[in-house]
Amino acid sequence: MTGYLSSIGVCAGECRVGKILREIHQPYHEFRRQGARNLNPIPYNAEYMGHKIHLDQNEKLVMFGVTHVVAVDGYSSKIVANATMPVKNNLVIYEEVYRSAVVNHGMWDQVRVDHGKEFYMCLYMQEMLSRHRYNPSRPPYLQTTSKRNLRVERIWPEVNNRVNYPLKHALVHMLDQEVLNMEDNLTKFCISNLTCQLSQIGLGRVVQSWNAHRIPGRGIPNELAAGGCPAKISEELLPNASVVANMYEQDFGSSLTWESVFGTDPFSSEEDRCHAEQDFADTYPDISLLFNHVVNNDYTPFQDALLHLINVTQRYV
Repeated sequence: MTGYLSSIGVCAGECRVGKILREIHQPYHEFRRQGARNLNPIPYNAEYMGHKIHLDQNEKLVMFGVTHVVAVDGYSSKIVANATMPVKNNLVIYEEVYRSAVVNHGMWDQVRVDHGKEFYMCLYMQEMLSRHRYNPSRPPYLQTTSKRNLRVERIWPEVNNRVNYPLKHALVHMLDQEVLNMEDNLTKFCISNLTCQLSQIGLGRVVQSWNAHRIPGRGIPNELAAGGCPAKISEELLPNASVVANMYEQDFGSSLTWESVFGTDPFSSEEDRCHAEQDFADTYPDISLLFNHVVNNDYTPFQDALLHLINVTQRYV
């Protein structure tokens, strides 16, 4: 909370914020008070901004067609890039996470990921650009188990509690009431479409708050990362995702999944898609309000909006 307030220009002390939270929302305060701290006994070292960057995916909403991927700088703990997609995809992760982070902040000495295939394009370009790093003597990337991807793993409890779990509760409730048919590809497409949009709103708020909050004994991520990485490279050295995907397929003789859709895209023309989107937007012009209701345990507006989206989509296909 203090991080969020700081990110919007409000300076408030932790004691003051804690006192107010105890008064206005006792359940949240009690959950927070009882929550066990995640103390990691494994020593971790990152010498400077640009030493290590950690990439990881979150699939708590994967059954509803939502996957998050974030990139975190090891030294500052700043979330330097993030993306939300229906299904994890090499091209999207490269373009919106790895490429975005490097273009905006500079070249990291080492990329750390788990053994997932969705990071192959990122590792491919990291190795190709390895001579542009500040310290080229380090291995350009390191693949470990998810539990050892330390910096980024500490972000996910915040994302789960503030984004994924409220949305998941709302959707599971609809499944329990048998108002959603997860065997229908059109329904799956609509669920993924709307939930991805709301998840991205929530993830954006978490990122904004996290980067502005003070980490005890370390400082504020935004301030620690203010100078960026020591090694800066030209954007021209980072082709867009389609170009890199073609290079990767030619070099390795293997094919990548270029588009990942949850369910089946039901629209036969772009005109039909635009009509459906406009129809939905006329009824729900500000979907951030739907997310606000969900995170405050009021699921009905989001559930009604989802059913409306399904009906609108069926009308135009």
